[in-house]
Amino acid sequence: MKIYALLTSAGINIGLCALFLSLYSVLRKQPGNVSVYFGRRLAQEHGRYRDSFSLERFVPSPSWIVKACQYTEEEILSIAGLDAVVFLRLVVFSIRIFSIAAVVCVFGILPLNYFGQDMQHHAHIPSESLDAFTIGNVKMRSQWLWVHCLALYIVSFSACVLLYYEYKSIAGMRLVYFTRSPPNPSHFTVLVRGIPKSTEEPFTVAVKNFFTKYHGSSYLSHQMVYRVGKIQKIMTNAEKVYKKFVHLKDTDFDQRHRPHIYRCRLCGGTSNTFQLYRNESDLSVKKTDLGHSHSNTEEKECAAAFVFFRTRYAASVASQVLQASNPMLWVTDLAPDPHDVYWSNLWLPYRQLWIRRIGTLLASIVFMFLFLVPVTFVQGLSQLDQLQQKFPFLKGILKKTFVSQLVTGYLPSVILQLFLYIVPPTMMLFSALEGPTSHSGRKNSACLKVLYFTIWNVFFVNVLSGSVISQLNVISSPKEIPTQLAKAVPRQATFFITYVLTSGWASLSSEVMQLFSLVWNFFKKYVFGGKDDPASVPTFPYHTEVPRVLLFGLLGFTCSVLAPLILPFLLVYFLLGYAVYRNQLLNVYCSKYETGGLLWPTMHNTTVFSLVLAQIIALGVFGIKESSVASGFTVVLVILTLLFNEYCRQRFHPVFKSFSAQDLIEMDIEDEQSGRMEEIQQQLHPAYCQFPPYTQDVCDVEIEGPSDVDGQDSSRGLENDFSHPTLPGFPLSRLRRAVSLLSILVKLQNRRSLK
Repeated sequence: MKIYALLTSAGINIGLCALFLSLYSVLRKQPGNVSVYFGRRLAQEHGRYRDSFSLERFVPSPSWIVKACQYTEEEILSIAGLDAVVFLRLVVFSIRIFSIAAVVCVFGILPLNYFGQDMQHHAHIPSESLDAFTIGNVKMRSQWLWVHCLALYIVSFSACVLLYYEYKSIAGMRLVYFTRSPPNPSHFTVLVRGIPKSTEEPFTVAVKNFFTKYHGSSYLSHQMVYRVGKIQKIMTNAEKVYKKFVHLKDTDFDQRHRPHIYRCRLCGGTSNTFQLYRNESDLSVKKTDLGHSHSNTEEKECAAAFVFFRTRYAASVASQVLQASNPMLWVTDLAPDPHDVYWSNLWLPYRQLWIRRIGTLLASIVFMFLFLVPVTFVQGLSQLDQLQQKFPFLKGILKKTFVSQLVTGYLPSVILQLFLYIVPPTMMLFSALEGPTSHSGRKNSACLKVLYFTIWNVFFVNVLSGSVISQLNVISSPKEIPTQLAKAVPRQATFFITYVLTSGWASLSSEVMQLFSLVWNFFKKYVFGGKDDPASVPTFPYHTEVPRVLLFGLLGFTCSVLAPLILPFLLVYFLLGYAVYRNQLLNVYCSKYETGGLLWPTMHNTTVFSLVLAQIIALGVFGIKESSVASGFTVVLVILTLLFNEYCRQRFHPVFKSFSAQDLIEMDIEDEQSGRMEEIQQQLHPAYCQFPPYTQDVCDVEIEGPSDVDGQDSSRGLENDFSHPTLPGFPLSRLRRAVSLLSILVKLQNRRSLK
C-alpha cells in the first residue's frame, strides 16, 4: 500500500467522524431524541425535558465532550458502577502506554526504519510504500537494531509498571465496593443445583432436610425454583407495565382525560369488571380455590433452589465446600444478585451443562473457521496485483488512481467490519445456550468468545492469509510460527492501520450516534405513535467494546517496534474513545447489574499476552536480521514479563475469585452489633422470589364508565384516584396491588385449562 492510499482511507474516515460527531451534537439537543441519547437519566433520574425552541439546538458544538470529562471517577462510580470505572481504567491505561510508545517509537524507531536502506531507493514520500516505514526496511545485521530492542524494553517495562498499579488499585476498589456497599442478599444466598430426585419426598423437603442436617447452625431457609417460563414472562411484562405507570408521575397528563371501562378477559369472563378486594377475608375464597393449582407446583419444582444462611461467612463456606461424595449432586455456588438472575436457565439439569459447554465450544470453533472465507476475500482486495491476475476484466477499472486507492486502502477494512457485526449476537447466543445462571455471567462468557474470535480472525488469520497470498506457504511446523509471524506482521501492518481507522474511529462515531436506536426511535414515535419507555434502556455492551479495545491494544504492542506509524492513529482512537465512552456511560446506558470489576483479570491477562506476543515476534525479526545481541536480550525480556504476570496472578487475582474470611466475619459482626442482621435476613426470601407475594390489604375499586348517570360520589372518588403531576396523589399503591393479583389470575386460568 502506498502513502496516498493510506491518506485516502484516513480522509474518508476523518470526514465520516466529523460528520457523525457534528450530527450527534445537534441531534442530542432535540427533545424527540431524549430517549436515545439520555436513556439512563430518563430511567433513573426521571428528568423532564422541555420542548423549547432555540437556535443553539441546531448549532454543532463540542460541549458534550467537556461535560463528559468533567465528572470525577467517584461520580462515575456512583452513577454507572464499578464495572464502568474498570472499563474506563482500561482506556486510560491504553492512552498512557501508547503515549509513551508513540514518543519512543515514532521519534526513535521510525527514522531508523525509513533510512534503513540507501537514500537512492526512496521515492517521493506520497508515492512511497508503507513498507519503507517498517522494520523490514532495515538492513541485515544492522548496528541500529539495538535501538529497536531498547524501545521494546521501554514499552514493556512501562506497560508492566502501569498494569501493576492498575491491578492494585482496582483490587482495592473491589474490596471497598464489597465491604462498604449496602447489604447484598447474594452474600447470604447459595444457589444449589443437582438436587437428587426422590419418589418419597418433593425437592423442597429434601433441601430442608439436607441443610438442616449438615448446616443446621447456619441454615436459615430456602426458596425453590419453579419451571414456569410463560408465567415468568407474564410477570416480567407486568413489572415493566408497572414501571411505565411509575414513570407517569413525571409526565404531564391531559386533565380532560376521563377513566374508561376496563374489563378483565384473562379469566374468560364476558362482562365482569376488574375488581380488587378490600381485605384478606374477601380473598379467602379465591385462595382456597387456588389450593388445587398450588398442589401442581410441586410437580413443576426443579432440582435447583436458593438456600439462605444466617451469615455471609456461612454462605461463603457452603458455596466452596463439596456437599456430597458425588460431585454432580448438591452443587453449590454463591447466588447472583437478585436483578442479575437468569431465571430461564436455573431449571436446566446440572448433568446437562457440561454437554452444553462442549457443544457451544465446538460451534464457536466451527463459526471461527467459517469466518475464514470473508477474511481471505478481504485480504485478496489488499493484494492489487494478484487481484488483477485472477480477474483480468478489472484491470481497466483498477488502473484508475482513485479506484485503486479506494480498493486497497478503504474497502478491505470496511468489508471485514461489516462481517464482524454478526459475531457478538452469535456469541451471545452461544453463551446463553451454555446455561449461565446470571445475565452478567452470560455477557462475560460472550466477551471472552468475542475476544478470542477477534484476536484469531482479525490478527492471526489476516496476517497468515495475507502472507500466503503474497509469498508465504502454509505453516508446516509450530516451531516456524515466530519466524512466519516476523515475516508477515510488518507486511500486514498497513492493513492494521486502515483497520484502526475504519473499525476504530468510524465505530466510535457510530457508537455515539446510536444509529439503530435513532432510526427505531423515529419509527416508534412518528410512525407507530409509541411513547418513550424508560424500562427499555440498554446496558453497556461490554461483550463488544472490551474485545475491541483489547484488540487495538494488541495491534499497538505488536506493531509499536515493527511499524510505529500505527501509533498516532491508535492514540487518537483511545483519546476519542475516552470521551465517547464516558458520555455513553453517563447518559445512554443503564447499569442493571454489577459484577464488581470481574472483567479486569481478563483485561490484564490479554494485555500481558499482547506484550509477550510482541516480544516473540520481535525475537523472530531479530533472528531474521541476524542480530544475536538483540535476540538474547529479548529472550530475557519474555521471561521477565511472564514472571511479572505470575506475580500479579498470585498477589491480586484471588481477590476476584472469592472474599476473605476476615472481611466476611467483620461485616457479620458489625451487622449483628448494629441490629441490622435480623432485618437483612427478613429481606432474603422476597429478594429471590419468582412471583410477587399475595397482597394483604387490597382496596376495593370498581372502575365505571364516564357516564354522568352513575352519580357524583364515584366520580369524586375517581378524581382522587386518577391524579397526575397537576393533581395530587397518583394511585401507585393500587397499581402495585393489581400487579400482585395478576399471579392469582394466571393460576386461575391454568386451573381452568386443566379442567
